[in-house]
Amino acid sequence: MTFLDENFWSNRYNFGQTGWDIGYPSPPIVQFLDQIEKKEVEILIPGAGNGYEALYAFKNGFKNVNILDFASEPLRKFKSKVSDFPDSNIHHEDFFQHNRNYDLILEQTFFCALEPSLRPKYVEKMIELLKPGGKLVGVLFNRIFDKAGPPFGGSQEEYQALFESKFQEVSFSQCYNSIPERMGAELFFQTKKSDV
Repeated sequence: MTFLDENFWSNRYNFGQTGWDIGYPSPPIVQFLDQIEKKEVEILIPGAGNGYEALYAFKNGFKNVNILDFASEPLRKFKSKVSDFPDSNIHHEDFFQHNRNYDLILEQTFFCALEPSLRPKYVEKMIELLKPGGKLVGVLFNRIFDKAGPPFGGSQEEYQALFESKFQEVSFSQCYNSIPERMGAELFFQTKKSDV
């Protein structure tokens, strides 16, 4: 079984083995969304899980929010909680097979769930999914974990090299509004695809 196996992730949800799930939207993502005035932007949240960030965005006027997950269970639960969320914006599929384009992709605990060997492929796929000038924004762990993943950690130096190979603009800053358990261990990052 690999970490990209749907059964692996569905079982984690079914048995409550969801340590990454904080039960509410990630504060750094919330703060970023609160600064966006153009509510019509098309947003994708891959590996959305229970979709707290998607729900926050949707309830705050972003109507073009899309969620994607390999596991069907969290998507089913999300739809039962947010009945007015468009079915066409819920994607039960492999991220690497997804084929639409977005202005903004939000990263929240998806990158760290992938086997590190897939990180270059992740960056390539993000470039493919973003419209010209589109942004990939979110939170990454800035630490190495003692136990085998997921989650898989990393460092700013590693991420910088990875994203700068494809993106026009890449910036990292230490998260000052992480949840207490992750304080000092998260980076907020923003990248931009070329306008052409």
